[in-house]
Amino acid sequence: MRKKKISILLGIFAILLFIAIICTGTVYYYLFAPQFHPPKTTYIYIDRDDTVDSVYNKVKIQGHLKKITGFKWMVKWRDYHKHIHTGRYVVRPGENVYHVFSRFYRGYQEPMNLTIGSVRTLDKLARNIGKQLMIDSVEISRAMNDSVFQHKIGYNKETMACLFIPETYQVYWNMSVNDFFERMQKEHQKFWNSERLKKAEDISMTPEEVCTLASIVEEETNNNSEKPMVAGLYINRLHSGMPLQADPTIKFALRDFSLRRITNSHLSINSPYNTYRNPGLPPGPIRIPSPIGIDAVLNYAKHDYIYMCAKEDFSGTHNFASNYVEHMRNARKYWKALNERKIFK
Repeated sequence: MRKKKISILLGIFAILLFIAIICTGTVYYYLFAPQFHPPKTTYIYIDRDDTVDSVYNKVKIQGHLKKITGFKWMVKWRDYHKHIHTGRYVVRPGENVYHVFSRFYRGYQEPMNLTIGSVRTLDKLARNIGKQLMIDSVEISRAMNDSVFQHKIGYNKETMACLFIPETYQVYWNMSVNDFFERMQKEHQKFWNSERLKKAEDISMTPEEVCTLASIVEEETNNNSEKPMVAGLYINRLHSGMPLQADPTIKFALRDFSLRRITNSHLSINSPYNTYRNPGLPPGPIRIPSPIGIDAVLNYAKHDYIYMCAKEDFSGTHNFASNYVEHMRNARKYWKALNERKIFK
């Protein structure tokens, strides 16, 4: 009788052990065995509109999830519908459900590279940012064009572009509008260190004035080695009281950046950006200048040139002159090249 009871108990134990092994194996398979098989490291973006169902779809399709059962277990167990965090989450080949779900649940997102470009208008900058971040471009544009907000951070509508330093920054995809502008202010302060501020002071310019001149220099030439020369020319004009007479400011005033030839008819526009009619610098940048352009102004080449004209070989560089007669010789060569190519506007 006793042996029979022992046999029954051993049988029950064996069954329970078997069930335990099966359960453990099942849990291990669905939670800890490799279930994600994307062809390469991929990123899943969870935004404000996502629900549990949409997260399921993104995880299954983008993460190439073999079995979603374990993910659903974790969702139910941890009440994930109450803890959906926006963000950009990494999924690597061969990862398991437990580790991937934990990132989603805790909001452990992967940073990304945000590129601030040297663009001509704030509207275009807002669109570019909107394409890269969860923030809508309208939110960015609204803040950048809000006079109260501009004044709060030390700018106005003309100088707002000075805030941005074109560069690639590591950020979180779901950063807020306020976080974005706080980061831009920190990067601006980091760029405008004591050395650059001293150089700006030495040439009697504020950082905003340096940015404004740098934006003109960068519209004049894409040749980085020539930028200090162009900057020096404009500084010579400023020091002598001569109007800048910068064609790129006319394009900006007309909002026609396709113009390749500025004529007398264009020069009559009534705008503070018309540097043929208004002395000194325009009220703000005509594009967001790059660090190279800003440093070209701060470290401008010292020379006696006050005229320049695009080279007739269309190389993107310029012929420089210190007097009007020499300048006109250069200009006639360029006009002739334009006419030969039938470029009249």
